[in-house]
Amino acid sequence: MRSIWRTLDRDLARDIGLVCLADCLVGVSYGAIAVSSGFPLWMPMLLSLLVFAGASQFMFVGIVASGGNPLAAVVAGLLVNARHVPFGFAVGDALGTRWTARIAGSHLMIDESVAFALAQKDAHRRRAAYWACGIGLFVCWNLGVLAGAFAGTAISDTAVFGLDAAFPAVLLALVLPSLKDRAARLPVLLGVVVALATTPFLPAGLPVLLALVGVLAGLAAKEPGERRRDLAEAR
Repeated sequence: MRSIWRTLDRDLARDIGLVCLADCLVGVSYGAIAVSSGFPLWMPMLLSLLVFAGASQFMFVGIVASGGNPLAAVVAGLLVNARHVPFGFAVGDALGTRWTARIAGSHLMIDESVAFALAQKDAHRRRAAYWACGIGLFVCWNLGVLAGAFAGTAISDTAVFGLDAAFPAVLLALVLPSLKDRAARLPVLLGVVVALATTPFLPAGLPVLLALVGVLAGLAAKEPGERRRDLAEAR
């Protein structure tokens, strides 16, 4: 593990630190929203430790708080997290070979840790970025949720402070830089269109999964040689 931290350069460590700070603030918003919505103080903390998936946690709280069935909220969360299946193929080499490391690494597999890993050119930096980002976000997220949960006992309306917009704002900030790449624009825009078009008609979680057709479109648009190289890197 020590070699992982030594592999990080200053710029990469700074970028990871900024994302950890942003996610800590999102964690504050999640904890405050959950407790102010009527959940007990321990619930957002337990979900953050065991689930550690911001989108699924927000979805669970939103569905149950609006009167939905908790089982439906769990199923919706699982559907959203189904995107981790292709994530696992893409960054499987960063998790290591020992089963303990692979279990721990799978728990740390979130959008940000995968994005940082895939942005690295060599295997050592990919592994370092994945673990540094995953561990940093796990600590910062849970500290933020802890602070937000206690704050939620004193805040009656989280929308007044704009806390409900923190999570989508962070996701948007992660997506926008990728739009500079022409090859990335088609999958992103197609995924957005599919998700927006199907959201009024499908249960929560399914539009996100259908948006993955953007990834398939991006692969189909590449030259055969590029497509084989991407698939080889994913393995």
